[in-house]
Amino acid sequence: MTAAADRAEAVSAPRPQLDTVETAASTPDEVQPYAELGLKPDEYQRIRDLLGRRPTAAELAMYSVMWSEHCSYKSSKVHLKKFGDRVTEEMKEHLLVGIGENAGVVDVGDGWAVTFKVESHNHPSFVEPYQGAATGVGGIVRDIISMGARPVAVMDQLRFGAVDHPDTARVVHGVVSGVGGYGNSLGLPNIGGELVFDGSYQGNPLVNALCLGVLRHEDIHLANASGVGNKVVLFGARTGGDGIGGASILASETFEDGVPAKRPSVQVGDPFMEKVLIECCLELYAAQVVEGIQDLGAAGISCATSELASNGDGGMHVWLDDVLLRDPTLNAGEILMSESQERMMAVVTPEKLEQFLAITGKWDVETAVIGEVNDSGRLTIDHHGQRIVDVDPKTVAHEGPVYERPYARPAWQDGLQADTTVAAGLARPTSADDLRATALRLLASPNLASKAWVTNQYDRFVQGNTALAQPDDGGVVRVDEATGRGVALATDANGRYGKLDPRTGAQLALAEAYRNVATAGAKPLAVTDCLNFGSPEHPDSMWQLVEAIEGLADACQELGVPVTGGNVSLYNGTGEPGQIDSSIHPTPVVGVLGVIDDVRTAVPSGWRAEGLSILLLGRTADELDGSAWADVEHGHLGGLPPRVDLAAERALASALVEAREQGLVAAAHDLSEGGLAQGLLEASLRYGVGADVALDGVTGRDGVTPFAALFSESTARALVAVDPEHESELVAVAEAAGVPVLRLGRTGGEELAVAGGFDGETFTVPLAEAREAHEGTLPRIFG
Repeated sequence: MTAAADRAEAVSAPRPQLDTVETAASTPDEVQPYAELGLKPDEYQRIRDLLGRRPTAAELAMYSVMWSEHCSYKSSKVHLKKFGDRVTEEMKEHLLVGIGENAGVVDVGDGWAVTFKVESHNHPSFVEPYQGAATGVGGIVRDIISMGARPVAVMDQLRFGAVDHPDTARVVHGVVSGVGGYGNSLGLPNIGGELVFDGSYQGNPLVNALCLGVLRHEDIHLANASGVGNKVVLFGARTGGDGIGGASILASETFEDGVPAKRPSVQVGDPFMEKVLIECCLELYAAQVVEGIQDLGAAGISCATSELASNGDGGMHVWLDDVLLRDPTLNAGEILMSESQERMMAVVTPEKLEQFLAITGKWDVETAVIGEVNDSGRLTIDHHGQRIVDVDPKTVAHEGPVYERPYARPAWQDGLQADTTVAAGLARPTSADDLRATALRLLASPNLASKAWVTNQYDRFVQGNTALAQPDDGGVVRVDEATGRGVALATDANGRYGKLDPRTGAQLALAEAYRNVATAGAKPLAVTDCLNFGSPEHPDSMWQLVEAIEGLADACQELGVPVTGGNVSLYNGTGEPGQIDSSIHPTPVVGVLGVIDDVRTAVPSGWRAEGLSILLLGRTADELDGSAWADVEHGHLGGLPPRVDLAAERALASALVEAREQGLVAAAHDLSEGGLAQGLLEASLRYGVGADVALDGVTGRDGVTPFAALFSESTARALVAVDPEHESELVAVAEAAGVPVLRLGRTGGEELAVAGGFDGETFTVPLAEAREAHEGTLPRIFG
C-alpha cells in the first residue's frame, strides 16, 4: 500500500481522540504539563502568544525540546555572537562554512576540504555510561555526514570524578567501552583526546566527542528545505521510544542529589546501522539526488523538520502516520520528541525520488516519504488525518527565548586567586633526590599517567590513513593518498586553570591545542569548541561562561583562527548555588585543526635515535599556581594560571612549522601539564630512548630555580630534537621567528639524566622505572 493510500485509509477510519489545532483553539483553559517538559511559565505563555491559542500536545512537545537549553542555546546565544563579530578577513581565508550549520568546513588545499566539530553527551553518559557515550559518538558522526563528508577520524575528551570514588569506575568503564565500541564498529580511527580525573566532575562527567570528515569543495551539503513540491524523506532506523526528550531535556536541567531531575530513556545506538547509513548517504550525494539534508539527533523529528523548514524559503507539511515506527503505541508528541539514533532527513525533488529510493533500497535502509515542501511559510503536521501542528517553523527552530542572564564575579574568586602556592606555603623540593621523586610521582599520577589503558581499547589506525595518534601531541590523518596532504587535530582544556580565571583558562586551552598542532608540523587553521559549565541560572557559573567566551573570542582573533562551530553544555552542577564547589570546573574544550602538506613528514612527540640535540624553545617563569605539581603533591588549587602570550604562541608555531617544512626536526613535544620534567620523560618513553640534559642554561637565562625549571607550566614552550648537523639551521629558524632557544643536551641511553639541580647535583631516572610508574597507574586502578 502506498503512503497516500495509507493516509486516505487513516482519514476514513474512526478518528482517535487527538489534541488537534481545532481542539486547542476551543479549549484554551486546558491544563498542560509544560513544567514537566522543562518549560518555564513565561516560556509557555510566550508559546500561547505566538500561536494565539494554547499549543496542542504535539506542538508543546516540539517547543519544549527545541526551546531547551541544549537545542536553543538560549542562555549563551547572545554571547556566542562574539565569535562571529570578531572574525577578520584573515580568519575567513580558509573558511568555507562557518557557525550555524551542522559543522564547519575548512579549505585544506588542492580542492579538498575537511569538516569537524565537537559536541557533548555529558548528562546521558552519567545516567547510562555505555549508551550515553556511544550515542554521543554516533551523533557527532551524523553531523559530519550531513555536511556531505566521509567521516575519517574521531577523538574523545573525557572527564571523570575522583579516581578513588566508588562510582567513578562504573562511569569510566561504561564510557570508554561505549566510545570504543561505537567508533571501532564504524571503522573510524580514534586519533587522540583527553582523560582527566577530578572530584568536581563526580556527578557530572564530561563526555565530549569530536569527528573529522573529508570532502571535495563541490560536495558540501547544507540543511534547508526549499523548492515547492520537493519531498521530505526520513531514512535510516525506525523511530522508537528510546531517548524521548533525552539529550534535549536531560542536558538542559541539573541533577539533584545525584539523580537527574528528569530521567528519560537514554538513546540506544546501533553502530552497524550507522555504518550502512554513512555509505548510503555518500552514494546519495554522489548521485546528486539530495537537495538538503539534516541528521536527527537531539529533538529528533521536531528538530529536523523545523530547522529544515526554517532554513528554507517556504514551508513544509508532514504526514506523521508515514513515519516508520519500532513501537506503534507511540503518540504524536513521543514520535516528534524521540531521539532514536541512526536517522537522517533529506529533501528530494520528485524527479529524483525514484533514484533516491533505489539507492536506499540497495543499502537496505528503510525509507519513508513523510512530507512535502510548500509555500505556506508554516510547518504543518497531520496525524490520523487531523491537524496537530500548525506553527511558524522559525519560532520553533531559531526564534526561541534568548536570555541575558545576570552574571557577576563570584564572591569567592578573589580569595581563590589570593591563595597562591607561595601564600599557602607549599613545600618545594630542595635536593636532586626530591626533584627525582617528584618527577616520578607526577609521571604516575592519574592525569599525567599513560592513557594506553584507554587508547588500547580504541582502533587508532583503521583505514590506514593515521600518521600520528595518541600519545603524540596531535593526531594526524592523511586526506589525499596521491599527495600525502593531511590535517592535524588536537583538543585541550584545563579545568583547574578555568577555575582560577575562566578567561585565561579558555585562552590557555586554545593556546595548548594550537601548540600541539604546530608540534606535529601542521599550520593551525580553525577551531571548534565545547563549552562545559554549570547552571546559567547561577550568576557565578554564568560569569564563568561569559568570561571564557570573551577570552576565547579575543584569542582566536589574535591567533587568526576562526571558531567554525561547536557546542555548549550547561547545568553541569549539583551543589548549592553561590558556593565555590557548586559546579564543575569551567571546562572550555578547544579543538584546533591544522593542515600539513605531507603527513609522511609529520613530527612525532618522542625521539627515536641516539645522539640528537635537544633544544628548548621558549622561556620559563616561576608559574606553579594551578599546576600538576600543586595538585598531585599538595592537593592545592589557588592563585593565577600561567600568563598567556599569544604573540609568543604564534611565533613558536611559525618556527615549528617552518622547521618541519625544512626537514630539520626529528621530534617535538609541547610543554604544558607537569612542565619540562614531564615533557622530557614522555619524549624519552615514546620510543625508549633516554636523554642527558642540563638545567644550567634555563636557570641562568630565565632566573628560575631548578625546581621551577622542571615543573613550571609556562606557556609557548616546546622541546625539539634535531640532528646535530641541522642544529644551527633550526636555531636560525627559531631566532628568525623571535623564539628564544637553548640547547639542553642530547638523546641516548636507557635513562633520563638531569644535571644542574640544586648545588649542581644530577639525578637519573631509568626508563624502565619510569615506564612502570607511567603505564601501571590506570590498569592498577581500573583493572
